[in-house]
Formats: sequence, C-alpha cells, structure tokens
Amino acid sequence: MTSRDEYVQKLKAQLEQWNAEAGKWEAKAKSAEAGMKAEYEKHLEQWRARRDEALYQMRLLQNASADAWTEMMRGADEAWERMQEAFSSARSKFEKK
Repeated sequence: MTSRDEYVQKLKAQLEQWNAEAGKWEAKAKSAEAGMKAEYEKHLEQWRARRDEALYQMRLLQNASADAWTEMMRGADEAWERMQEAFSSARSKFEKK
C-alpha cells in the first residue's frame, strides 16, 4: 500500500500538470472572441470548482490521523476522478476550437 506522503505527492504532481494545462487555456480564453470567451470561461470555472474540491480532499488527507487517512483516501479518489472528468471535458472544448 502507498504511504500517505507518497499518495499526496502523486496528487500534487497530477495537480501541477493540470494547472499548467489550464494556464494555456486561460491564455486562449483571454485572446478569444467574445462568444468563445464566455464558453471558455464557463469551462474554466467548472474546472476550477473541481480543482478546489480536489485540493480540499488532499488537504484533509494531509491532516488526517494515521488511522483515518486510508478511509479518507476513498473520498480523495472520488474527487480526483471528478477532477479528471472535468479536465478531460475542458480539454476537449479547448482543443476543438
């Protein structure tokens, strides 16, 4: 089984990758025409909400007791799955246009 520190580091690395990609999307949104800009912003906002939820779960894990963190890992995994779905959805919108 993965230790808590290893698990949190894995989550942080994934989050850094997502943030880097989202930075590119934000630049694209800023230079887009008005109609597309609103759509891009909508997708970015959805992505940010999922990111914030995933960050919250990661912080809970970091601060959990040794006994509780394995149970809490399930909640973090679910948040991360939702984050991956939001990321994939946003990526498809930004790459399509």
